[in-house]
Amino acid sequence: MSALIVRLPAQPPNASTELDYALSLDGSSVQSHGSAQTTLLPAAGRAGAELVAVVPAQKLSWHRIELPKGTSAKSPRLRAVLEGMLEDQLLDDPETLHFALSPKTSDSAGVWVAACERVWLRDALQVLEQAGRPVSRIVPEFAPEGPLTLHAMGDAHQPVLVAASSDGVVCLPLSAQGLQLLPALAQDTYCVAEPAVAALAEQLLQRKPEIQLAAPRWLQAAQTDWDLAQFEFSSSGRARMLKGFATAGSDFLSAPAWRSVRWALVLLMLANLLGLNAWAWRERIALADKRDAIGRTLTQTFPQVKLVVDAPVQMEKEVIALRRATGAASSADLETMLGALSGALPSGRTVKSIDFTGGELQLKGLSLQDQEAQAVVATLKSQGYTATLQGETLSIARGGVQ
Repeated sequence: MSALIVRLPAQPPNASTELDYALSLDGSSVQSHGSAQTTLLPAAGRAGAELVAVVPAQKLSWHRIELPKGTSAKSPRLRAVLEGMLEDQLLDDPETLHFALSPKTSDSAGVWVAACERVWLRDALQVLEQAGRPVSRIVPEFAPEGPLTLHAMGDAHQPVLVAASSDGVVCLPLSAQGLQLLPALAQDTYCVAEPAVAALAEQLLQRKPEIQLAAPRWLQAAQTDWDLAQFEFSSSGRARMLKGFATAGSDFLSAPAWRSVRWALVLLMLANLLGLNAWAWRERIALADKRDAIGRTLTQTFPQVKLVVDAPVQMEKEVIALRRATGAASSADLETMLGALSGALPSGRTVKSIDFTGGELQLKGLSLQDQEAQAVVATLKSQGYTATLQGETLSIARGGVQ
């Protein structure tokens, strides 16, 4: 996934506000990061790349609820249900807040609901939209999932400690007073700190944190299944599906992670193409050999034939001529045709005249029903004759050979 990840500012932004960003061209590492005004943000990469907005931890509150039976994430009354269930847990008027449900809404332990200021979020997205940078997804900087992890971030003037786990997300000042609000920490509690506050975090937490820049953390947030773009901020299902197809196709065509697969497909196509050509070449040679063998059989059996044009037809003509020369009856003789016809015609049928010319037999004045005519034609065809009925005239010839 190629993506430009933008962290939304805590204060309402405008066109001159500088936004922190991270650029990933392969979806697994950060190629560049920094801060810039919306019009100066780097290109998100190739076509189909995502622009992901990250909501700071300080701007979100988290609430776990159990949805009433019959209420799902697609319910038209979901917004009203959330307002009623969260009214007593919120400090602000529910009508001024934006709500978003976790990707998994079937958990028996309940679902997580994220809440933030609706106007603030709308203004931040509009600033990006006006700069020609529409947002594809909105993700939380931290989500209530996984084991407890402590994140120390910010700077020396405003250090912040975020405790995130499957039990929730808590944002506290990185100070001795803030730590008193946390439960007792296990010795193996994972701790991450940004360079500016790493020393302070080590002093207060009494453990050495792992140093991590903010940009990789935003990339990890963008890789999750979370999307806070719900209700009035949600895109249409068709637009989201097309965007997903475009992103997947673009990644497959150019992402380094898919390079080996692309080469394998190219080699497979080349191998198939070469194999088909080799198979066709062998079939052409085999067919030519069979034709040569039939031609040799014709010229060896009938030496008077000097030029082979259509060996089967020429051989049949020579066989018929040989039978006539020796006095033997052939399938093209009148007697043989009449014998075949007598076994094909329904009993009791009479004809007005019989005409035999050039190996073709014509019977006139023959009255047959459609089913009877079809049966006669099929019977004669099984004996090697072609038969056509036009009106009351039946024409018979030996396999098209005159």
